Order: sequence, then C-alpha cells, then structure tokens
Amino acid sequence: MTFDAIIGQEHIKKHLIKSAENGRIPHAQLFVGKEGSGTLPMAIAYAQHLITSTSNNPEVSAIKCEKLQHPDLHFAFPVTTNDSVKKHPISNLFLEDWRTFLNENPYGSLFNWLQSIGVENKQGQIGVDEAEDIVKKLTLKSYEGGFKVMIIWMAEKMNTAAANKLLKLIEEPPNKTVFILVAEDEGQIINTIKSRCQALHFTPLSENSIAEQLTYKGASENEALKIAQQAEGNFNKALHIFQQDSKDFQFEEWFIIWIRSAFKAKGNAAVIQDLIGWSEAIAKTGRETQKQFIQYCLHFFRQALLMNYGANNLVFLETETPNFQLEKFAPFVHSGNILTIEKELNDAQYHIERNGNAKIILLDLSIKLTRLLHTKEEKINT
Repeated sequence: MTFDAIIGQEHIKKHLIKSAENGRIPHAQLFVGKEGSGTLPMAIAYAQHLITSTSNNPEVSAIKCEKLQHPDLHFAFPVTTNDSVKKHPISNLFLEDWRTFLNENPYGSLFNWLQSIGVENKQGQIGVDEAEDIVKKLTLKSYEGGFKVMIIWMAEKMNTAAANKLLKLIEEPPNKTVFILVAEDEGQIINTIKSRCQALHFTPLSENSIAEQLTYKGASENEALKIAQQAEGNFNKALHIFQQDSKDFQFEEWFIIWIRSAFKAKGNAAVIQDLIGWSEAIAKTGRETQKQFIQYCLHFFRQALLMNYGANNLVFLETETPNFQLEKFAPFVHSGNILTIEKELNDAQYHIERNGNAKIILLDLSIKLTRLLHTKEEKINT
C-alpha cells in the first residue's frame, strides 16, 4: 500500500515522508486515531516506504509489500481461539485471514476483524505468546539488509504480561528495526510502553475526502455526501452504510425497543420484565457487539440532543423504524440528563470490556435509564 492510496491525512503523509528522507526515523512510533481514520493503512504505507527505500531491488520489494508478504514486514494484532486455532493463538496462525481482511477493507474495525475469523462473541487480545513470537521474529536479521518493521494493530489490546515482555525490545530494538503501534485509545496503553513511542494523532476524515472516495466506488455525488455526513469521519462506517450491511439497522431496533420499554417502566413494575428480557437478549450477543451497540446508543442520544436544541444542520441520523420520530424523542434528551446518560453508557462499556456480567450490567443501565428519561430540564430564569 502506497501513500497515494491513503484517504486524506495529507499533513501526516508529508511529515512521515520528509522525516524518512532526512533520516529521522524514530524506532518506536504510535499512530493514534479513531476507527476509520486511516491509522493502519498509513502504518502499512509508511512501512512499505521504509522497506523499499533501503532495498537493493525496490520494485520487487514493493510488490511483496503490496501483497503483505514481505519477510521484513511483520504484523501483530488481537486474536483468540476459534474453530481452527484451539489454543495459544498468535497472529502468525491467522496471516491468510489477515491479508484477506486488509485487501477487502484496510479501514476495517476490530469488530469486523473478529467477525471475519468467526469469533465476534469473544474479545481478542495480544497476549504473552504473541510477545514471545515478536521477540523471535525481530532477533533475526533483515531479509534484504534494510529496515524491519513490526506493526502492532490495536495496541491497547496488549495485556500487561505482553507489554512487559516487549518493553526492553521497544526501548532498544535491533538496528534498523521500527515498531509502529496503532491504537484507537492510547489511554489504555500502559505508560511504560507509551512513553517510549513518538505519537502521531490522526483526525477524523473530512466529509469531502470520504465523499470523493465513495464516488470512486460508484455512489452518486448526492448519495456520497449524505453518507459522508452520517459517517462522522469514519471511512469504515461510510463503506458499510454504502454497502447496506451496517449493524446500525439492528442496533436501531434494539435501541427503540429499549427506550420504549424504559419510558413505560416508570410506575409500571410489569414492564421491568420487558427490560429483563431485553437485557438477556443483548447479553447473548458477543461482547464486541455489545460495545458497538453502546457506541451506537451514545451517537443516538447526542443526535437527539442536537435536534432538541435546534442544531438540525448537524443531525444526520435517519431512523427506519415505523411510528418512531426522532423529533418527538429529542425533547427527552437535554442538559438535565445527557451528561449522566453518557456517563452510565460509558461505565457500562467499561465493565463489559472487563468481562463483567453483561446481563446485570445492561439491566442496571436500563433501570437507570427509566429514571433519566423522565428527568425534567431545569429552566434558567433570565
């Protein structure tokens, strides 16, 4: 993958190219950006640039890099057991799946990756077995005598044992060895690792950049612009909307069932059974699905808040559920409850990520929501 294939992020491209040309190449770098902002594609393009620029045969090296098969280009990413890999999962055992995944959508999310290997009901991680494999790979000499690059995708999924195992190697790697850690949430990376990396922060993609790419893929200009507005800087989300395979349609159904039950539950103990049933149903899905759903809920509430305060030009959410109108729901989301709603949703996601009992977490969230939706907004006297 070359820099030309990367959507937007021009200032980062220029910085990486210029620093490489000037010989200022940090041995450990951290690319931080939200899903769909292009951190992984940029890391691959940068790795290809480093490897080919020091190769005796740049054209052949470029072809190998494009196929993600260059012996000096290494990857580590979250994995877990599945039908094919029963124990001690490491990235090397999933390389063919990984190459297919990147060829189909290099902007894909962790959720998409776990789906592609049939484990969306589990949480992937980068464990100590992976760290040991990384150490073995990087102790070998470079195949072409130039740079070796190790890309660690979703580095925040590295557990403490793995991080401690890699700490010295990241601090003092072999000559011409570059680590590129790619993360969405740098706050989850332990400080001893983070402090040894030079960080680059990626902004969400512009609507124009996303719309332009969608027109290349066959969307009309109007359709491309509309999807770009909904995508909120996330090219992965834009692609899924364009291809009509977004989970948002399922999430909308869950969300609306949830808030309708929460409204009716106040003073009506019988409806609590509906919330219990709802919590049990969502709890049966994978944890990654649950976390994605909570993110969708946060987005829905924020869009309702914007509509409530008249910022309709920033409201891109379009619902498909019959007899549900966002404008009628919006007045129930206001300054008196939005911060608490966001806190409760973020807390729920935090506990789900840490393997809490999803049924209890979601039921507790549901009961709190019944109170929060009926909270009145305080009027300010002027």
